[in-house]
Amino acid sequence: MSARKADPDVAPRFSIKLDSTTNGEYAPKPLAAKTALALKLAEEAAGDHARKHGISRREFMESTCGAASVLLAMNQVYGCAGSTYAVPRSSVHDSEAADAVLQGDELIFDVQTHHVAADRLWWEDERPTLAQFLIDTPQARCEVPTGAARGTTAQALACFDQDHYLKEVFLDSDTDIAVLSALWGAPEMNAIRVDEMARTRERISKMEGAPRLLIQGHVYGKATTPEQNAEQMHALVEEFQIDAWKLYPVWSPDGKGYRMDDNATGARLLEHGSKLGVRTFAIHKGLRVPVMPEAATDALDIGPAALAFPNTRILVYHSAYDSEHKEGPYDPNATTGVDTLIRSCEDAGLGKNKGNVYAELGSVWREVMKDPEQAAHVIGKLIKCFGEDRVLWGTDAIWYGSPQDQIMAFRAFQISEEYQEKFGYPALTQQAKAKIFGLNAAAVYELDSVTIQKAQKWDPVAKAREEYKNDPRPSHATYGPRTRRELLGLQKIERALHG
Repeated sequence: MSARKADPDVAPRFSIKLDSTTNGEYAPKPLAAKTALALKLAEEAAGDHARKHGISRREFMESTCGAASVLLAMNQVYGCAGSTYAVPRSSVHDSEAADAVLQGDELIFDVQTHHVAADRLWWEDERPTLAQFLIDTPQARCEVPTGAARGTTAQALACFDQDHYLKEVFLDSDTDIAVLSALWGAPEMNAIRVDEMARTRERISKMEGAPRLLIQGHVYGKATTPEQNAEQMHALVEEFQIDAWKLYPVWSPDGKGYRMDDNATGARLLEHGSKLGVRTFAIHKGLRVPVMPEAATDALDIGPAALAFPNTRILVYHSAYDSEHKEGPYDPNATTGVDTLIRSCEDAGLGKNKGNVYAELGSVWREVMKDPEQAAHVIGKLIKCFGEDRVLWGTDAIWYGSPQDQIMAFRAFQISEEYQEKFGYPALTQQAKAKIFGLNAAAVYELDSVTIQKAQKWDPVAKAREEYKNDPRPSHATYGPRTRRELLGLQKIERALHG
């Protein structure tokens, strides 16, 4: 979990990252004018703030005071009608004031994280692979101690390996527990197999009673026969003791995907997986790009599927969020976005703090934290519909680098009293945040959060963090495609996976 010092020639970055990077599953968009202005104001003031602290501009920008200055600039530009980042103005100059808001001791349980295998030549395939997207991202230009020649695919993919994952997630952020999520693609050209995820779990989870990493098993749906699916699912449980299933209903060889209420595929997978004793299903919904079938991307099938299989836990990854659709107050007639998930569950009678559907925030929070009004609607709607017990923390790290900026921004975020009164949104209390950050996921995965937090105070990760504090080297880099050109490489892969 070693790190290299940041390149002094690289421009300093704020520890709160506001940019147009995506996770590769949706098109990047230019920063909104207001967000760009807020970032400009924070950058222009950084030098003066640094001089008052007696530190360099880089040191200030990377500090919690620097993070607070970005959030305060967002408040200044956007106003506080829908929401606010509740950081005091003194936090720009007072590190204790900034730390009081942006640091915390909650259980942080990230239910969606990723890395790839860098020591298996999965990218040497005649078909397009994930590698053709990854090598064009900023992260592929990281400094790594590798024998591969600079500029090669092997060297670029080393930037997304296990070491970088452990550093960005467990050293450079407050994440306590993570789920290593399966990726799409046929087994022979998949960027990470379950045996490789299991090795990462073994490396980091050294002590009984203090789990740090859980893993998922990828089920291929229509890409294989029902009999092959059943055989594979049995093997995943028996050989690797997976903690959940990962389903991509948007991917299938015929290009049509499948629905979770489809008896031939989705419902069959729910039934078989739960019979094997693994009742948690992480299902990709939302983040639609044009090549994805709309019927498989929206969440209108989630309610019926959850109702038909009440003994399952259905984690809706990305909460059906569509980056091309601006979220507002709940619209029952919406055909895309978060509202399709809400409508589906309401129609099925799955109410607040009951039922078996959980809304997950991977990539969603990172997108909407750049637009506080939209953030208020998304978080407000999800808690109003599902309750504070059914919203889960996820970040999609390592695609965006360390998730610490997302954690800090969520700690400071508040839904305004105006929106609470106008739309019936609940207040985002510390109790609600603690549940979303980790307590809800602990319940989903049947872990005792109190026992875990006690054990994690002395486990290998805790010791590594203490040592790392002596010489921390966070990159504050954002990984992922920043332009439509960079996204095109991944979309070619997506089309190939559709056959």
